[in-house]
Amino acid sequence: MVASASLDEVVEVQRQLFAERLTAYRKEGLKVFASSSFQTHSIPMLHLISELDADIPVVFLQTGFHFPETLSYRDEIAELLGLKIINVESAIPKLAQRDGAGRFHFASDPSYCCYLNKTKPMEPILGEYDVWITGVRRDQSSTRKNFQLEAPGPFGTTRFHPMLDWDNRMIHHYRKQNNLPPHPLEAQGYLSIGCAPCTQKFSLGDPNDRGGRWAGLKKTECGLHTDLAKS
Repeated sequence: MVASASLDEVVEVQRQLFAERLTAYRKEGLKVFASSSFQTHSIPMLHLISELDADIPVVFLQTGFHFPETLSYRDEIAELLGLKIINVESAIPKLAQRDGAGRFHFASDPSYCCYLNKTKPMEPILGEYDVWITGVRRDQSSTRKNFQLEAPGPFGTTRFHPMLDWDNRMIHHYRKQNNLPPHPLEAQGYLSIGCAPCTQKFSLGDPNDRGGRWAGLKKTECGLHTDLAKS
């Protein structure tokens, strides 16, 4: 009981921090949006948005290569929480996303595939808003561990990272407390879920939950939190 109560207190501190920042943004008249990949660990942030300010739109980057389960989960969570989803796609048709040998870029140049389907489509959105809420956490990668709660972003935006100091224990606790369903592929061993061609199941040898992403490559980020983040 002591451990549970302590965890409740830690989560409540994070909730208040989130609420205070959103209140400040509203007072300043700033336009705010969030983005989400709709994984299990994304759900606490989305639930908090639904409670604190359900008018904040949530951008989902529809790459065309997502697992069908992710799309179903997105729709389930959006309906459950009453979220305003903006589905954003690349201007380049999927059949045109091939190299000279006819291979899809996700096979020959996955970083370019991410640029076409995630980074580039996000840029016009950033031009319309003042604050971008993302669910990155320090414990997810070496790139993210040095992030700050707020940071300058491109096109004059501010990046806000309300989940930065959350961990898997907090996420699991919050989800259970609020009866929030997990991504359907989690039970099959997928702990970090991106596009289907670049995602594998979690392996015991992986250094963290994101080990199944771009397995066998040095690549650890899609570009949203590198190309669209200022150091």
